[in-house]
Amino acid sequence: MANKTLYAVIQMGSKQFLVKEGDKIIAEKVELEEGKTLNVKEVLLTHDGDKTVVGEPFVEKVSVDLVLDSQEKGEKIRVAKFRAKSRSRKVQGHRQNESHFTVKAINL
Repeated sequence: MANKTLYAVIQMGSKQFLVKEGDKIIAEKVELEEGKTLNVKEVLLTHDGDKTVVGEPFVEKVSVDLVLDSQEKGEKIRVAKFRAKSRSRKVQGHRQNESHFTVKAINL
């Protein structure tokens, strides 16, 4: 019994994601309305159970449809600066804007 799962590796911004239909991913903020579809053509690799195709750098005529679920802020990180022997300290917080997507379809 062969495993017939279809998956792809896509690139969004500076990050790469391994996605299957129905997966949820968190990416850098994309200017798009909630509920709208984003078509990603930067597909680096596809696998359909039998055949694996690796792009150079992208696979031709393949795209992935993502539906925007929400725009949120990520977890807060602390940025601390400390200078020795000068009694100088500075602590800041930062929350990055994120887009939450659901993979709708992988179009081969």
